[in-house]
Amino acid sequence: MIFNLPNCLTLLRIACIPVIAALMMTPEAWAAWTALGIYTVACISDWLDGYLARRMNITSAFGRFLDPIADKLLTAILLLMFAGLGRLEGLWIIPAAFIIFREVFVAGLREFLGPHKIIIHVSTLSKRKTMSQMIAMGFLVVGDFGNPVLPNTVFIGHILISISAVLTIITGWDYMRQGMKAISKIEKNNK
Repeated sequence: MIFNLPNCLTLLRIACIPVIAALMMTPEAWAAWTALGIYTVACISDWLDGYLARRMNITSAFGRFLDPIADKLLTAILLLMFAGLGRLEGLWIIPAAFIIFREVFVAGLREFLGPHKIIIHVSTLSKRKTMSQMIAMGFLVVGDFGNPVLPNTVFIGHILISISAVLTIITGWDYMRQGMKAISKIEKNNK
């Protein structure tokens, strides 16, 4: 069943992306805080859709297909928005580049291994990477409009996105290592 509750939450997350982007381009405090609220809903839906699918025993091929796409769209589009709006500039773009590179690499690896029925499971560290990335991006979503509540909001976002990038590199290396093992097995079996 395609339109079950978990899949609808995933679709909601995708629908949030252009709304967040439009609000971020509106240079008003209300827009920044609304964008942060919607971004928070999108982040919660990322956890909730998987939890509900397992709890209600309604996992689906559509959900397994769409959930990682929703995650990567949210991450990549917002990182590009941050760069375009000057919230990530200069050397602060490097952590964002690592994050996008890893997302594309892991997606490609999963795409390649899928037909071979090989699944690389998400590690605990990878889940922590996702959480740190979500928090870092929240600071950058609200941007300088967060300064009255927490001074240096964007700088805090820079530091947190850098920490997230380190976790991204570590977990990306782990995926690559596991992927290369799997690819070696595939190569052996094809001989």
